[in-house]
Amino acid sequence: MKKSFLTVTYRHGRAIAAYMQLPRQPGDRAATTERVDDILFIDRSADGRPLGVEITDPSRFDPDRLFSLLQTLGQTDVDRTDFLPLAAA
Repeated sequence: MKKSFLTVTYRHGRAIAAYMQLPRQPGDRAATTERVDDILFIDRSADGRPLGVEITDPSRFDPDRLFSLLQTLGQTDVDRTDFLPLAAA
């Protein structure tokens, strides 16, 4: 996969989680999960590359915080408009 994308999970019409899938190589699997704060978690491959960011409480979603984290992870191709589905949730 070459581009990142956001998936939002709903239950009973309410957003309960979200996942920002990051570019990865075929066959990549999450080997570790790193806690960033109380709602953001980074999945990493066995060699430490970030594969995705889990957002466990979309009601407390902060687009600036996520954008800053993605920039820190070297994900410079992410655009803030990628977060619109979560902001609408």
